Amino acid sequence: MALPASLALIGALLAAPALAQEAPDALVKRVTEEVTQHKDVRSGDPAKLRAVVETKLVPHIDTRRVTQIALGQNWRRATPEQQDRLVREFTMLVVRTYSGALANYRDQAIEVLPLRAAGDTDVTVRSRIRQAGAEAILIEYDLAKTESGWKVYDVRVAGVSLVATYRTTFTEEVRNRGIDGLISTLAAKNRA
Repeated sequence: MALPASLALIGALLAAPALAQEAPDALVKRVTEEVTQHKDVRSGDPAKLRAVVETKLVPHIDTRRVTQIALGQNWRRATPEQQDRLVREFTMLVVRTYSGALANYRDQAIEVLPLRAAGDTDVTVRSRIRQAGAEAILIEYDLAKTESGWKVYDVRVAGVSLVATYRTTFTEEVRNRGIDGLISTLAAKNRA
């Protein structure tokens, strides 16, 4: 019985480098399909939706870079311990945000557009979400090539950047309450 499990583990480890070399648009398409077609998406259960986001999306997000960009200049003011806490809390907030959006997903058609800048190490993958009777929504994913494959570091929905939106909020929070105040605010939102 241990042999099949060992073979499966070896197979998964051997497949990992192939996935790391996956083109960024292919990655976005694959992950989008895995998430939207996951059996727990239609459940409406917040815990199951969070689990889908944590297992299917978060591994493809450069959470440290996203947090660093969202904090802007304030990132350098944070101690290493504060930076680690900020990454954890902001990642939890992103998971909650995506889980909430996923709860509202209802059979929209998602088209990932072909990538034009193959060979670059920093790319934007564009997709369109179409729903009957509504105008298509453009979603753009900024990805960077890392040692462990392509990682998302920003998402723009209809031209509005996730990290830029948070940067404005975070800058004001740090100005009013400091880095620890921002961490406390994020932690409180995550507990709510």
